[in-house]
Amino acid sequence: MVSSLTLRALLLSLALLVVSLGAWELGTQSTTSTAELSEYEMMMGGGGQQARVPPPSAIFVRAVEELSDPFYDNGPNDKGIGTQLAYSLYRVLTGYAMALAIALPIGFVIGMSPLMYKALNPFIQVLRPISPLAWMPLALFIIQDSERSAIFVIFICSIWPMLLNTAFGVANVRKDWVNVARTHELSPLRTAITVILPAAAPTILTGMRISIGIAWLVIVAAEMLVGGTGIGYYVWNEWNNLDLASVIFSILMIGLVGMLLDLALGKAQRLVEYQE
Repeated sequence: MVSSLTLRALLLSLALLVVSLGAWELGTQSTTSTAELSEYEMMMGGGGQQARVPPPSAIFVRAVEELSDPFYDNGPNDKGIGTQLAYSLYRVLTGYAMALAIALPIGFVIGMSPLMYKALNPFIQVLRPISPLAWMPLALFIIQDSERSAIFVIFICSIWPMLLNTAFGVANVRKDWVNVARTHELSPLRTAITVILPAAAPTILTGMRISIGIAWLVIVAAEMLVGGTGIGYYVWNEWNNLDLASVIFSILMIGLVGMLLDLALGKAQRLVEYQE
């Protein structure tokens, strides 16, 4: 049963949405005559009406058009929004899986060994603050493939939150639980799998949740740089076509997919939570 607070929050959200869209719709109805255009706008071919942000109604029409056939493919520069999102999700999930495969074991080693923590921490602190997009030119030069370079950028931006959260979670597992495993003469591997991993799982999932959000942010910018396919390229291509309705629609789709990715990992995080 929906609680009173949840219902009121839902009604307030809907009211804010309606007011915001209504103000947006009304604000975009005003036009500017040629006499009111600035000299710069006239030189740039502004025409008889000043360029303006499209109203929500126009974006809704564009959304219906795009979502009615989201997977069409009419050539390199004309693909449906579903196809573009699929390319981006493939790159994100591939780079994310690679980062996960490396971050978890290294995070365990760092969390369980103070020596390894002190040895590897300087490298982590130097590499972690580097913008993922700063790696793109080097990746393009070495890999010489735009898609693999984008996947590498996702890998490099995803690995640090997962690695650090894994190390933190493993290092803060209660020593009593580890000592009990030792008294039962469990091997280090079995102790890591049956005791440390379940105990550190909520913290690990927190790092994974942070990483997927960062990866989805970065892929849009990376695809704008390398072009070809993907939601980032779609946004940039529609901007070059001066189709602001498609640009805003794609921005909303980026936010929606990002929210769904976060909700999925948030659900997984709640499944592994426990109370001592």
